Amino acid sequence: MRLDRTTSLLLIVDLQTGLLPAIDGGEQAVTEAAWLAGLSRMLNVPVWLTVQYPAGLGTVDPRLAAAAPAARRWEKVHFDAHQEPPFAKALGDLGRKQVIICGSEAHVCVLQTALGLLAADYRVYWLAEACASRRHDEARLARERVVAAGGIVVSADMVAYEWLERCDNEAFKAAHRDFLKPRATRPLRF
Repeated sequence: MRLDRTTSLLLIVDLQTGLLPAIDGGEQAVTEAAWLAGLSRMLNVPVWLTVQYPAGLGTVDPRLAAAAPAARRWEKVHFDAHQEPPFAKALGDLGRKQVIICGSEAHVCVLQTALGLLAADYRVYWLAEACASRRHDEARLARERVVAAGGIVVSADMVAYEWLERCDNEAFKAAHRDFLKPRATRPLRF
């Protein structure tokens, strides 16, 4: 159940410029996802970004693109990204079975992708501060469904410290210097 950076992948679903203004908690979702994406980059944890209908919903939020410039990007038509054959094959080939998932809309694309990953025997970790929908209650219901299906709710700090494992090495010192400083206080949305 503990996260291991050598078997983890950060999957950021559809945090897109045209959609975010309508998302309750969208700014917090981008801030937390970008923060964890930056730490992922430092720790060599792959980051994947998806976009749904970019012609209408826009591209990846620029803060995410800046935090994860080498992230693999996927354009999709299925709400469940795992239903896209190239995505599913690449994920299987990558061999990372722990997927930390976040994005919008939590009750549509994030939920369906999480359920698809669970059905394919991946371990799914729902990033609490970075899963959002137009209506907060829909994000809450989506989280409840993922947990009922076997997913695990985590915070960004939980992920960070589990990936780091210890405080007496260079990875922790670099993370502490660049990422583990106190961030703006934000409530976990439940």
